[in-house]
Parts: sequence; C-alpha cells; structure tokens
Amino acid sequence: MAIQKNKIYRAEIVDYTAEGSGVARIEGMAVFVPNTAVGDQCDIRIVKVNKRMAFGRLDRVIIPSRDRIEPACPVAGKCGGCCFQHISYEAELRAKFKKVDDALSHLGGTPGILDGITGADETTHYRNKAQYPVGQDAHGTYTGFYRPHSHDIVKTDRCLIQSERADRLAAAVCAWMDAHNVIAYDEKTGKGLIRHIYVRTGAVSGETHLCLIATRSKLPAADDLIERLTKAEPSLVGIVVNINKRGDNVILGQHTVTLWGEPVLQDSLCGNVFQLSPHAFYQVNHAQTEKLYARALELADLHGGETVVDLYCGAGTITLALAAKAGKVIGVEIVPEAIENAKENAARNGVENVSFICADAGQAAMMLAERGERPDVLTVDPPRKGLDEQAVEAIARMQPPKVVYVSCDPATLARDLKRFAEYGYYAQTARAFDLFPRTKHVETVLVLTKKIDDQAE
Repeated sequence: MAIQKNKIYRAEIVDYTAEGSGVARIEGMAVFVPNTAVGDQCDIRIVKVNKRMAFGRLDRVIIPSRDRIEPACPVAGKCGGCCFQHISYEAELRAKFKKVDDALSHLGGTPGILDGITGADETTHYRNKAQYPVGQDAHGTYTGFYRPHSHDIVKTDRCLIQSERADRLAAAVCAWMDAHNVIAYDEKTGKGLIRHIYVRTGAVSGETHLCLIATRSKLPAADDLIERLTKAEPSLVGIVVNINKRGDNVILGQHTVTLWGEPVLQDSLCGNVFQLSPHAFYQVNHAQTEKLYARALELADLHGGETVVDLYCGAGTITLALAAKAGKVIGVEIVPEAIENAKENAARNGVENVSFICADAGQAAMMLAERGERPDVLTVDPPRKGLDEQAVEAIARMQPPKVVYVSCDPATLARDLKRFAEYGYYAQTARAFDLFPRTKHVETVLVLTKKIDDQAE
C-alpha cells in the first residue's frame, strides 16, 4: 500500500540523512523526519510524498532512543542552525563519522580509509563568528536565525553555539535601533537600513569586532550606537559598516567603512598572528582548527625544502603554517581583501618564503602549470561546493606527488576523489574533525598520492 500524505504512521528511526534528519522505513519507502534520533519509536505524520522518498514531521515519541536528551536550547527544532541538540554528543560523533565514511565509501569509491573522528572538547559557545539577521515586529527589533529552508527569522536572544559576547552586542544593536527608530531591512520590499549583525571574536587575543551590514554607510545616532556597544562589550576593538544594496541573500557587500576603532580583528592560530577583515575566511572553531591543521601538516610530511601550493588560502592561515616546514609556499585566493590580509599576515609574522596570487583556483593552477611550477605538495581547502573540474585538471597538470585535501562537505569531497582518480590520484588515509558541534557540518582531511607508475611516465 502506498504511503499517504497527512496520515500518521508508527515507525522506528534507523539512520540519519546528510542534513541530520532521522530516517524511517514506512511501506518500503525512506521517510525523512527532522528532530528524531536513531532508535526512536515514534508516530510520524507524512507531509510530502515523492516518487522515491517522503518527508514527515514528528508527531509523538512513543519509546525514546537511548541517545535522546532534553535540548538545552530554547529554539531547538525550530531554528535551522542546529540539528543535533536533541541527541548526546557521543551519538552525534557516531552519526558524523558514518556520514563521512558512507560518502567516501559509496560515493568516492574509497572504503576503509577513514581512521576516526576527532570530537570537540567544548560543544557550546565555540563559534568565533556570528551573523544575525535582523527583524522587527510590534514588540520591537529582534535577532535570531532562519527557520530551515526559509528566511523566516526564529527569534532568540541567546544561542548556545555562538559567543556570549556576540549575543550581548546583538542585543545592544537592537536597543539602539528601537531607541532611534532605525528600520530593519525587509527582503520583500527592499526597504530598511540594517540587514545583519556580524560579530567576530578572537580566542587567543580576546578581541571582539562588530560589522553592521547596512544599505548605506551613514547611520543615525552613530555616537549613541558606539557608546552602547562599547559599554555592552569592553573587549570590542572596532565597529565597521559593510554596505550591501543587493537584492539577493548574499550577506556581505563589497565595500566596508570603519565607524570606530580598528577595521580588523586580530587573533593567533597555530603560532601565527592574523588580522582579519570581515571578508576574510577564518575557521569558526579555534581549538578544533588547530587540531585539523596539525593533521594536515602531518599528512603533508614536509622536511624543509619542498615547494607547496596552497589553493583557497584565505587569510593565509594554512599557508603560514606550511611555510614553517617548507622551502617555499604559494597561496592562492580569489577574494582580493583576503589576499591583502594574507600578505600583511605573512609580513607581520616575518614569514618570507611565501607569495600570493589573487585568482580563481582553477585559473591560478593553470597559470602555475604553464610557468612550470612543480609543487612537491599541493593543499586545497575549498568551499562546500568543492573543486570544479578545471581545478582538478590543473592540479593534475602540475603533477604534485601529494595532495592534501581539507573538506567541509563529504559529498563534494567524494565526488572530487573520483575526479582525481581519473588522473591517477588516490586517497590513502582520512580523518574527520568536528568543528561544528550540534550542527550537520563536519570537516575531513585526507591525502591523495599519485601512483608510482604514473609519476614515472
């Protein structure tokens, strides 16, 4: 009998999707149910039916999973940021290990290479970057996070994975907006001033930096805003305004002006000091990033004379760590502001054996190949979409004996492993790192080597 929409079925949750929803089998069909735990026996209301799968909503837990816990977050299950607040952290790590292992085995054709997952010591208030959308209603200005698959803001003044400093600053901005009738941006009408509140914190430096994303640079009652913010958070070192007049959902515009204090945040990572503009990429979990980068360096196995190319170098965090052990490192990044940060960071730390190219990864790889650069090791840390075919082809043209790949999406990593295999590169060992506790995201680092026969050709 075919599964029916709006009908309630009793079933057991047997797995998780890549998005963190539970999976049940009903009438032979996979049903995806958010906010459930493997082992839950529950009543599920079917809300959508496709040809190959269905989507359900948890109606009632009959017998809870042994992994289920009471969420500490007041908006768990409503906000789209976290999907694992309702299960133990041990269960979350098992789910993330399986997610990476399944992707590498079934999609990437590389079974058995994942040697474990490194969990986080802290699972709350670990993020050094917070971006709050801003809304308004009859009760005033509020912040929160988007409901899953929408731009409806779930109101909350406290987030368990964000910095408490960020929450305090967001509240201060809201109070300033209410005091001076400052209008929040409305995506539907395109009107309003304040779009997002963006806060970065330094784990080592202790500094805090605030960026207001607005439709124009001039703010009303700016002096009062500065006073409120510096009073709310004494660690604040700078306030900038990023101008975004776009009609889409891209958060940051291209132009940023300093309202007060420093234009950048300073922090230290892997022994190097970095100054970070709002545009610069910087991993959100400091403690876990140091563990991740240590493993990447271990896999690179540098001895002091090697040439390394670091694609997607951002502000140079991995680049400078590599430079301490290599002969020469070339960093590549498409964001001009990040490249400028990277150059300044290299100079600030007295690192002279690095150079930087501002270009798309694929274009830069082609350019390096054409000028005869033959790296001993090539590292990549791409965004979630992974590498495009041009980038993989260009990397293969440079023929590095070893490629160290840092990934934030197991599915695109697995796809890229198949692309690399076409050029004779095969993954040898991998490890997962949980940089994003309570969310669906997980990092992976692995090393690919080129077959000896191919290198000899």
